[in-house]
Amino acid sequence: MAAIGDDPTREGLLDTPDRVARMYENLFSGMGIKTEDAIDTVFEAESQDPVIVRGLVFYSVCEHHLLPFFGEARVGYVPGGKIAGISKLARALEVAAHRPQVQERLTADVANAIFNVLQPEGVVVELEAEHLCMAMRGVKKPGTKVLTLATRGEFKNYQSGREGLLSLMHSN
Repeated sequence: MAAIGDDPTREGLLDTPDRVARMYENLFSGMGIKTEDAIDTVFEAESQDPVIVRGLVFYSVCEHHLLPFFGEARVGYVPGGKIAGISKLARALEVAAHRPQVQERLTADVANAIFNVLQPEGVVVELEAEHLCMAMRGVKKPGTKVLTLATRGEFKNYQSGREGLLSLMHSN
């Protein structure tokens, strides 16, 4: 606080260092946890019908400026003999998002975790996010969204393939 010209001993700032430390502990609670470990409820399943989860809101922190980026994730996979508890897909996203991140790596981390644990025919993870490092500073373009996509697998037994899964992920 002194570096920006404020008085760190004034009443409103006395507890700020402790509050900030607790906040960062929460924001970075995914450190030291493998994304795959979040998918810890897995069931055998004969189905090869797609599983899609949409509307997964996430928050992360840009590793370059330590400012938030946030948005919505869509996750889809075609089972290859195993399915996950649906909340575990959301948990994998949360674990990976709670680290200093870049959106591209976050997308890949979640796709890799689902692919490695469930060994599906294929998986698609799509993140759409606004980055406050771009909205508040630099080019100052609020409302700009970044879209990242990661696919894994060959979709051999799912005739609609990756494109069909993507279409389902965006259908009403």
